[in-house]
Parts: sequence; structure tokens; C-alpha cells
Amino acid sequence: MVALVALAGAALGLVAAPATQAVTAGETAEDTSLYLVTLRGPGLSGAALVGGTTGVQGSVRLLAQQGRALAAVGDPAPVYRWTTALNGFAVRLTSAQAATLAEDPTVALVERNSVRPLASLPAGAATGAAARVRGAGTARGGVGVVIGVVDSGLDPEGPLFAHSPRLGQRPRDFTGVCEDGEGPPVCNGKVLGARWYVEGFGADDLRVTTRLSAHDDDGHGTQMASIAAGNAGVDVRVHDQHLGGFSGVAPRARLAVYKACWSAPEPGDDGCATADLVTAVDDATRDGVDVLNLSVGGPARIDTVDLALLGAAEADVVVVAAAGNDGGGAAHPAPWVTTVGGTVGSQRRGEVVLPGAPDVQGAMVASRRVGPARLVLAARAKAPGASVGAARVCTPGSLDAATVDGRIVVCDRGGVGRVDKSEAVALADGVGMILTNTRPGSVDADFHRVPTVHLDRTSGRAVKRWLATRPGARVTLRPAASDRVSRAVTGFSGSGDTASGVLKPDLVAPAVGVLGAVPPRPSGVRWDFVTGTSAAAATTSGAAAVLLSRHDWSAVETRSALVTSTDRLRRAPANRVGSGLLRPRGATRPGLAYLLDPGAYRAWWEGDQRSLNTPSVTLGAGAAVATRTLTNTTGRRLYFSSQARGFEHRVRVMPEALRLGPGESATWTMTVTGRGPRLDDGWVVWRGATGTVTRVTAVISR
Repeated sequence: MVALVALAGAALGLVAAPATQAVTAGETAEDTSLYLVTLRGPGLSGAALVGGTTGVQGSVRLLAQQGRALAAVGDPAPVYRWTTALNGFAVRLTSAQAATLAEDPTVALVERNSVRPLASLPAGAATGAAARVRGAGTARGGVGVVIGVVDSGLDPEGPLFAHSPRLGQRPRDFTGVCEDGEGPPVCNGKVLGARWYVEGFGADDLRVTTRLSAHDDDGHGTQMASIAAGNAGVDVRVHDQHLGGFSGVAPRARLAVYKACWSAPEPGDDGCATADLVTAVDDATRDGVDVLNLSVGGPARIDTVDLALLGAAEADVVVVAAAGNDGGGAAHPAPWVTTVGGTVGSQRRGEVVLPGAPDVQGAMVASRRVGPARLVLAARAKAPGASVGAARVCTPGSLDAATVDGRIVVCDRGGVGRVDKSEAVALADGVGMILTNTRPGSVDADFHRVPTVHLDRTSGRAVKRWLATRPGARVTLRPAASDRVSRAVTGFSGSGDTASGVLKPDLVAPAVGVLGAVPPRPSGVRWDFVTGTSAAAATTSGAAAVLLSRHDWSAVETRSALVTSTDRLRRAPANRVGSGLLRPRGATRPGLAYLLDPGAYRAWWEGDQRSLNTPSVTLGAGAAVATRTLTNTTGRRLYFSSQARGFEHRVRVMPEALRLGPGESATWTMTVTGRGPRLDDGWVVWRGATGTVTRVTAVISR
């Protein structure tokens, strides 16, 4: 059955056309599903922008509107009501009732509740290796800022989320609460709020070990919170290895936890129900978070979740969301969301030192060297009763301790998990492992039980050929002198639709093998790597918190600084990378900002096709001129000069130069002439006399 029942505000093709739905064959009038119903007009946060009724009177007015809509379909009891970020409710309806509401002129959108995936991938699902252990946090980054994390909850134990006097005073504007649930409290001086929502997912559909509380039973939410705002100077220790120190991007920011993502009996059914997500966003907006992180995928159109995020943006919240991991259309394509795609980032590397032959490199997490030690093929070290095939891939229990004791073992990939192989080597008293691919595939840095270098197929074959001529030879495994950094966009990162009129993603950040904290594993390990645009979004949320703590900026100005200060990625189209690679330090001094009234976002969604003053430009077929207004944020009267770069079309920017006083604004015009490719992109660059550089990415589609 089609999930979408009705939509309004089909702005620039990002929202599907209106539709209705009738009772399908085999469905009775008593069959109901949970639907999300959004009424026309803003919630309380948006009403405040246009002088509408707010406070208690505003809530009463919105609830009365909701009551009239519910009365039209027999007064079913709503599961959730929303009044802050949006005006609407979640309610169980038959498809006939849903169709009736879809035709109600006071209703903007009706959608069936659905489950969205977290924007992370299974371990080893993408190429690359681990990111640097030490985070990008600064000593005072994030002071006074609250980051709301809508995810799978939080495990607050340990020093990463501990309260410290260095966090500063509790933000007075945050009014969130700590809800009770199964297990110990989640809140402390670092974690100021904790709520949980399960009605959309269904308590009866949870894994039996799941706790009905804001505690994290999955690990994803804890990872995102640690990447964004984990405390600084926390040692990373895994097994007997010390891997350095860790810091979140904004280590002195506070956290508010909104658990809307759950674990099901079957992992493929895990996820976040849209009714729970919308309720979490509504509460986070009312609670007064400063930054809202949503590391959850979604469709390549504006849906009810994005409309809730609109209300958060209207409340001056910096809204950051993941672009998704299916390699298709970018999730969260709304102009009020900072949508983040993913790059490969840094790879922790290690070397296999082969006497008399060139060293070979692969992925390695361990910080200590092993060897020289004798090298043995796992296939030649099988335990009595084990098969050669099982030993070759280092199946637990397949290796002979008498042969492996004190040696480095060559294990082929496949058969069992990568970490299970190093466990097998450790159980047989081996001191290290070389993991070799036998076919094309990723090389991954994992937390192994013994120091391990993971090699690609070519390097693995080279090691085996070397060993064949030197039986019993000794090798050394050691960390490489430097990590390998890749600015390439991952294949799974969501792409924007250049015909939509909105450039997505807005920017990209590292998304492969990013280190974060997790609830304790059975092995006692409290750290793991995450791959997906979820990590890129969390990094960007931390960067936004740092900016807010340093400047008295609005959410719009913060978004402008993040997007216009990125590093250019010349070899990827703008619909894959947006403005470029996140550069947190560059964003602290943008020089110029592209500002707008947050109320303009709602006008755009409701059909006002005038161009928004966003920090990007898209020119579709037949369009040759775009304008933007910039504002001097330096505090000094300065001269700024413009330049168009990277285009194949002829692009002229007027005026070519501006002199602006503090807070003064001016409008520039970009005109496209001449011939060029059907899809072209480049940058309009403004340079300030003090060295500031502000770039706007522009896409020309013909």
C-alpha cells in the first residue's frame, strides 16, 4: 500500500504530488495503521516569527485545530500530539479515514508511519580504515551549548560523558527533563536531558534485551554523542593496547538525548519510526537545544520529519542531518537542514617488514610493533581434527597452539568475522596476524586481539610468495609513520538532485572508520569504528557547537559559516560533495555571511518560488541570473573582491568589489552566458582585505 497519502507545498519537486488512498482489496474498515498528520501553518516556534499566538494560548489554539481535524474522522485518540516544531499528531486510522483527512483543506500532509534506518553501515561494508584516534576537539570547544542527539540513546558511563567543572555553568535556556525508565539514570552534569519514544516503533516489536529507557542498547547513539561532544583527553585502551587520546569535536558542549531508534529481534528491522522521530524533534525544539543532530536516513523528498526540522530551524536551532548511505538521492533535501555527505577520511596504516623485500602496507590499529617473529601460514597450522579450509581462514578452534605459539599467522579473509580470526590466533598463543584478502575488497582496521595488518589481495599474494621461498622466516608488524588521508567521496554517500533547486548535500565530512565510544561489549571493549554519513553529521554538529560557543551567531549564520568555509574537492560534482569538505577551524572566521529570516523557509515550502538567500546557487534550464545578499561579519569596515572560478560556462559576478562596514549588506548578481556542458559547477569567491575567503558553490544545469 502506498505510504504517502497527501502532500502540500510541492516546492521545486522535492515533495511528492498530492495523492489520496482508498481501502484496498482485503482491507476492512477496522484495519488501522499509524499515520502522521500535519496541519497547515507553523507550530509555536514558527508562529513566534510572524507575531502569532504563542505560549499557553497558542497551544490551546493548535490543540483546538487538531481536535476539529480528529472530529472529522470519528475522534480517534492520538498517539502523539505536536505543537512546537509543527502542528499535528500521530493517530491510528483506516486508509479511508486517512483519505478523508488528506482532503481536509486544513491538513498539509498525511503520511503512514514508517521505520527509517540509522545512517551507518555494517562493519566492513565500505572501503577504508580507521580514522585518527585523537578527535578534533579544542580545550573550550562547545562551552554553553547543548547538542540534542536524536538516535538510539546513550550509555553515559565512563569519563567520556562525565560531568566536569570545566564544562562551565549549566545553560539557563535549556528546559529539558530526564525521564525515568528501565536501568540507572542517564543524566548527569554533562547530559542534561534524556527522553525516549517507542509508540511508533512498538514496544512489542523490540528485542528482548532492550530497555524501555533512554539507555543505548545499540551503540549508535553513544558513538554519535561521543564524536560530537565527548570529553577531551580520554585514553583509548583496547585489550592491552593504548591507542592514544580521544576528544569529541566540541568536548565542552552539553548533551540532550532523545531516544527514538530501537533494536528489533531481527537486525534488519532495527531503526527509527517516523512518529517517534517527529515527537523527539518536537520535544528537542521545545526544550531549547542549540544544535540538533539527526544521523538517520530518509527519502529524497521533504517529509514529516523534515517539516519537524523546519520548526526547529524556525526556533533558531542549527539542524544537521545525514545524507544517507544508499548511494542514491540524498536524504533531508530541505534548505533549512545542513545535510552532510561522507568522505573516506584518514586511514590508520601499518607495515609488514619483510627482510630482503620491500615492506607492504595495509590497515592497522595497533600502536605497538610485534616481532621479529616467525611467520606461518594458517593453513599449515591446523589443529588436530580441524580442516585445512577452516584453519586457512582462522576459524576459532582450528589452529594448533604448538605450531602458532609465539608466531605471526597469515589468515585469509572470509568464513568468519575479521576480529574472530585474531581471537583464534590469540587463543593459540600467536603474537600477531596478517589478514589477507583473497579477492578485491576493503581493507579495514579493527580492534583485534593481537596486532594485525590487513592487506589487499595484491599485497597478500606478495607476502605469501616471499614466505614460500623463506620457510620459517621472521617478519615485523609495525605502525606506519603516517596515516593515509583520502578526500574521496564514498560510494554510499547520498547525492542531490540538481534539478530540485536546492544543492544537496550541503557539505561532506569523514565517514569511514570514525572512532567513537560504545556501550561495553562482552569482551569489555568500549570503543568501535563507525562507517556512514551518520558520523559525518555528528562531526558537523560538533563543529556547529564550537562556532556557537565562540560567537553570538544565529543558526542561519552558523550554517552559512560551515558551508562557505569548506575545502574544495575539485574532482567530484557538486551534487556529491556540496560546497566541499568540512573545515571547522576555517568556519570560525568566514568574513561574510548569507543571512535570511528563518520565516522564509516556510514561505518557500508553501510555494513562494523566490530564491532563498542560501549559501549555494542552483540555476536550472532557462535560468541565467542569480542574486545573493552578503553581510560583513568581521566587525571592521573592509574591502571585498569577487571572482568566479571553476566554471566551463562564462560567468560574470557584479559588482566585482564591495566595501562594507560592520554588519552592512550588499547584493551581488551572477550572470551565465556562453556554451557549456549540460551540468556545470564552480564557485563564486569573495576575498576580504584581512585574508578571509567565503565561497558559494553554484550549479548550472541545462
